[in-house]
Parts: sequence; structure tokens; C-alpha cells
Amino acid sequence: MKKRTITTILASLTMATVLTACSGVPNGTLSDLIDTTKEITSESTENSSTDVNLSVKTDGSSITVNSGNTSAVYTSVSNPGSEIDLTDIFSKRDLNQTPDLTDADIIEVADGKSYTISSEGIYIIRGTASNCTIRVEADKEAKVQLVLDGVNITNDNFPAIYVVSADKCFVTTTDSENTLTVTGKYTSEGSTNTDAVIFSKDDLVLNGTGILNINSYYGNGISGKDDIKVTGGTYNIKSAEDGIEANDSIAIYDGTFNITTNKDGLHSENDEDNTLGWIYIKDGKLNISVKSDGIQATTFFVADGGEIVINASEGIEATYIQINGGNIDITASDDGMNASYKSKSYTVPVIEFNGGTTTIEVGQGDTDAIDSNGSIYVNGGTINVTSTVSSFDYDGTAEYNGGTIIINGTQVDSIPQSMMGGGMGGGPKGMNGGFGDMGGRGGRRS
Repeated sequence: MKKRTITTILASLTMATVLTACSGVPNGTLSDLIDTTKEITSESTENSSTDVNLSVKTDGSSITVNSGNTSAVYTSVSNPGSEIDLTDIFSKRDLNQTPDLTDADIIEVADGKSYTISSEGIYIIRGTASNCTIRVEADKEAKVQLVLDGVNITNDNFPAIYVVSADKCFVTTTDSENTLTVTGKYTSEGSTNTDAVIFSKDDLVLNGTGILNINSYYGNGISGKDDIKVTGGTYNIKSAEDGIEANDSIAIYDGTFNITTNKDGLHSENDEDNTLGWIYIKDGKLNISVKSDGIQATTFFVADGGEIVINASEGIEATYIQINGGNIDITASDDGMNASYKSKSYTVPVIEFNGGTTTIEVGQGDTDAIDSNGSIYVNGGTINVTSTVSSFDYDGTAEYNGGTIIINGTQVDSIPQSMMGGGMGGGPKGMNGGFGDMGGRGGRRS
């Protein structure tokens, strides 16, 4: 499959201080990146995004990419030679919620059966079964689409859907309710720790018009060892560990999510490549109630829109956090947002606000509503903080260039440092019980 690409993207451009919005580029973060005589071009194919209108310009110190409603500035960091372009995540097929089923094969599930799909195509999955696995083991060029049409699978110790190999696997719901459950501890297959109800070694796309209930009594809800994309559908996930976990990235175009876990809601982390492990939300409705982090990314977390409600120990954690739009409501017993040194792809951790409405309420103790081990930039949007301890905490610099900041009901005109600004408010609302110790995962400074 050809992908829409930006060619001759410059070697000194790196992934990830990525996405500093045009209106609020932090002072002092840009350096000479490129040879301005080089051209940047694009290639479009049938699989490219439906809403891309790409334009690129450079001023010798940054590259600005405009595509539809997305605008991103790429700046230099300490690991040259890597880049990411958020303008071309979703293909036309990713966004198609109702595939043509005319030539689809039908699988009626049965108890104790494993169905191996070895060739490209569309497969409709129906029926009720126990200890049944849909196994995708196709060649690396194959696109396989599993269409869940009122299926109910309950397994003792192995994934209901296991993608061993494919170019990409789609899991699509029809206008139906589907339930996949694993009740016991997962068994490995060789060296592969198959620890989720849906487990994929290759790219995974979730979409459709129906409901998918996922119950994982001992492991993750959905695990992907590559990229996971969600473009539509409703997902009710209850899991002992992470709700949705991916090695390389999680990208959400749309959808409704109700995630309840004993660990993280969304988690993206790659132990072998510190330029990966990012999370992007374009739109959708997410209701995340967890005992650890609501959203945790190794490199960056970017929100361009959506309705995100998080009740967690720590709300959002990444090395670079950027809020461009949407409504985010965080109730946390620890930090609301935490930018820490999780990836060497960044010079310093950053939290950046360019738009949207962010509401954060944190508990008492050693907590900060917005905590950066590096810098904080407020360029736009509305930030409404309730904290009896600390509203903002940062080790680097803080710049207030625009937007509205409200602390305990009082609007302020600057970013305070490790102290309360405005009137004192009450304690946090309705925290779930049983939040455990994070064991140092949050990267908080002592």
C-alpha cells in the first residue's frame, strides 16, 4: 500500500517537540533546522486521508504544516533524523464505517474452535461461543477486515481475536452489540505474551457503527504491538490492566469510549524506539475511570478535539502534552497533567495549551494540577483549576501568551509557581476509591 508522504523531510527534523502550534511557539526552542532550498512535496493515493489539504512552508527555523483544521510546527530537538506528521494518520478505508459486505465470507463461531484467516478479504463474524479464537495469519501485504455482527465469545485464557500477521487488520462493528471476554489468566504462545482480549502484532483499526464490549479479568482490553487507530463505534472496556495499549501509537478520530481499568486507560510505550509511543485524539467521547493514569504516552499526547472525562490517580502523562481543542475534565488524586522525562526525543518536557477547555481538580497531598519537569506555555484556551495544594509546578520556564486561567474560581493573569493563586476552594469532587501507589511511574520529581 502506498501512503501519502512528505518527501525530502529534513534529516535534522525530529519527531517530537513536534506540534508546537503556530500561534504560540515557545521562545528559545527553535534552531537552524534545514536547508531552505530543499523542496517538500506530497504524494496522494487512493488510501490517503479524505480531508487533507496539505501546505508546507519554512522560514529556516521551523516547518509549518497546514492540513484541514490541523496546523503544526516542527522544531528541532536532541535526536535528529526522525519525524512524525499528524496530518496523514487516517486513510479513507480507516474512516469507512460501513464496508461493502457483498462478497464477504461468513464465520459462525462454535465452541472450542479456532478459525485461521490466511488471505485478504472481509469476514463477517456471528454467533455465540466459548474458547473460540479468530486468528489472522496472512501475508504482510494483506488487509483483513473482521466484521462483528452480533458475536459473543467468552474464553478462559486466550484472546478472542489474535492478529499474528497482516498489513492491517480492521475490526468493524455492524449496527449490533458484540461482547468479547477472557475470564482467566492468559497463556503465552511461544515467546508472545498474548495478554489481551484483542491482541495484534500488526496495525489494528477499530471502526463501525455498533457496540463492542470487552472484558479482560486479568490482562489488557486491547493490545497492539504496532499502531492502533479508532475511527468510529462504541467501546465499553473493563480490564484488570490497560484498557487500550499500543507499542507505537494510539490515534482516535472518533468514537465513544467507556473505559474502566485497574491500570491505565490509554497507554502507548515503545521500549526499543523512544520516538514512538504517542497518543493523538482528534475527536470522540472518552469516559475513563482508572486506578493509575487516565492517558499515558512515552513521547507526546496531542488533543485537537473531543470530550474527554478522566477520573484517575494521574490524569494525563507524557513528555510533551499539547492541548489544541476539545473539552477535557480531569479529576485526579495525584497530578492532573504531568510532563516528565519519558522520551529522549525531546529536549525538555513541555505542557502547551493552544485552545479548548481544560478543567482539572486534584486531591490533597503532594499533588499539582499541572506539573511539568520542563516548561509550560499557555497560548490560548481556557484552563480551570481546583486545587488546595498547587495549581502549576514547573522546573523550566512558564509563558502566558493568551487564553484564560482560572484558579479556585478566580481568574489570574499569570502562571503561578508551586503556589496557589486566587481564592481557596474545597476538596476534589467524587474520587473513586482504591487508587494505588504508582510505584514511581509518574516520573515526579522529589
